[in-house]
Amino acid sequence: MNETTHPTTTDERADLLETLAHHRRFLRLTTRDLTDEQAGQRTTVSELCLGGLIKHVTSVERSWVDFIRNGPSPKDDFTAMTEADWARRADEFRMLPGETLAGVLAEYAEVARRTDELVTALPDLNADHPLPKAPWNEPGARWSARRVLLHIIAETAQHAGHADIIRESLDGAKSMG
Repeated sequence: MNETTHPTTTDERADLLETLAHHRRFLRLTTRDLTDEQAGQRTTVSELCLGGLIKHVTSVERSWVDFIRNGPSPKDDFTAMTEADWARRADEFRMLPGETLAGVLAEYAEVARRTDELVTALPDLNADHPLPKAPWNEPGARWSARRVLLHIIAETAQHAGHADIIRESLDGAKSMG
């Protein structure tokens, strides 16, 4: 990182960003040399496919970064979601007609770039907001920017593992080993 173009990153921020980059790399690696059709193929009883996992992680990261910037928005109230809202959300786990792996990966790279810029520029990782309303969130709970980043890292790592299983089921390729 060039200090003339970016604020200096503290050791903690560098560690968070390096860890996130590591898991992003493994997630992207699962899609190497695939066609769009393969990226959209289900290889297990799960609804998940590789392109859909990338879309989901992109959406999750984008949403949480918006949360760091602005706190919860009314659209983040999961308790008010309709059946149609849940159906649209399920689409982020699939490659839809007209979507390409290259397009999905490009969007992920752009979201990752914006996340990294925000983390580098944040004045305080302790700044927090109340969590959005959701059945899985404790009422009144608050998360700091640091806690959100740890969640993004965990989500990315978890889905990189899912992606590795899907890819191995597809054609035997593995991210490691």
